[in-house]
Amino acid sequence: MTDRDPRTGASGDLPRLVEPVMIAAFEGWNDAGEAASTALEHLELSWDATPLASIDPEEYYDFQVTRPHVRLADGVTRKIEWQTTRLSVAKLPGTERHVVLVNGIEPNLRWRSFCRELLDYVEKLGVTKVITLGALLTDTPHTRPTPVSGISYDKSSAGELRVEPSSYQGPTGIVGVFQNACVEAGIPAVSFWASVPHYVSQARVPKAAVALLHRVEEVLDVEVPLGGLPEQAEEWERTVSEMAEADDEVREYVRQLEEQAEADADALPEADGDAIAADFERYLRRRGTGGSGN
Repeated sequence: MTDRDPRTGASGDLPRLVEPVMIAAFEGWNDAGEAASTALEHLELSWDATPLASIDPEEYYDFQVTRPHVRLADGVTRKIEWQTTRLSVAKLPGTERHVVLVNGIEPNLRWRSFCRELLDYVEKLGVTKVITLGALLTDTPHTRPTPVSGISYDKSSAGELRVEPSSYQGPTGIVGVFQNACVEAGIPAVSFWASVPHYVSQARVPKAAVALLHRVEEVLDVEVPLGGLPEQAEEWERTVSEMAEADDEVREYVRQLEEQAEADADALPEADGDAIAADFERYLRRRGTGGSGN
C-alpha cells in the first residue's frame, strides 16, 4: 500500500502484510547478556528478513552515548553509520503470515514520541499483536534451564497469550513503555523476559537467547530454526561451569542457587497433563514430526 512515511511525512510504499505480528528487542538496560538482541538478530537471519524502515535517530539518541560508527565503503570511502532502531519484514515459514522485526537501541530521549513513531508503523502495517523481548539479571543458576517470564499489562492480552497480568512495580525500560503504549492503543501486547545469572552478566548469554526463541515459537506456533545457538549455549554453560569450579566461593554460591531453584520447583503446583500433551502436539506439528495427526 502507498502511505506516508511516519519518519518524514514523505510519500512512500509500505507493503501489504498478512496478519503481521511485531517482535521487538532493544539493546541496553532491557538486554542482560545481550539475550534479547541476540534472539532478534537470529530471527532476522533465520527468516531472511528484508529492510523496511528505520527511525531517524536525531530526536531520540544522545550521540555521545550512542555514537555513530565509521565504516569503509569499497575499501576507500569513509561512511558514517548512525546507530538507531530498524524495522524489517519476513514471511513466517510455512504460512502466508508476516512478521515485522524491530531491532532497536533503547533511546536516550523522548520515549513517548519514539513509541508513537513505532505505533504509526503498527497501525499502517496492520499489526495484530506485539511481542517484546527482554532479559534481566536474577539469582538463577547457569546450570538450570533459563526461566522465562511472560508479562501482560491487560487481562485480554494475558488470556490470549497465556501469560499472567503484570504486578511488577518499579523502574522500567523502553520495553515496558512501548508495551504499555501498545495496550493503550488497543494492540494485544506481551513481553517475555529471560532470567540471566547476575554473576555472568557481562558476557553474551546464548542460552537465554534460545529460551526466548522457544517462547516466540510457542506464541507464533511456527518452527524457529535455532541453527548453531544450542551448541553455543552448551559451550557457554561448560565455560561458566569451569570458571565456577576454579573458585571455591563461586562454586558454593552456585550450589546454593541450585538448591533454591529445586526448592522453588517443588513448590510449584502440579502441571496439567492435558496442557502438556497439547503443547507437545503443537511442538511436533511445527517440526513436521508427526503426533496424533489431528
